[in-house]
Amino acid sequence: MEIQADQLLNILKWVGIAFAAGFVGYFGRYFSKAIIARLSRRKEELHPEKVSTTKTAEQQAATLEKARLKLEKKRLTLEHKRQKKGS
Repeated sequence: MEIQADQLLNILKWVGIAFAAGFVGYFGRYFSKAIIARLSRRKEELHPEKVSTTKTAEQQAATLEKARLKLEKKRLTLEHKRQKKGS
């Protein structure tokens, strides 16, 4: 089974298209991340009081309370299943 010249060109064309798409996709993603980082830095420079990277004590307490409630709900569910299985 021989590959003819027109088939070879068609294969090379599609390999080239796939390579070009990967190249554009990779550098497009890189470029978009760079743009987003630049906009974030600019926003932080203009309004440093609005952009906070650290959680306040209230936010941390709220997060801990949510986690505690979630664990309590799981515990109650497991306890209910054990009681149901036992009877």
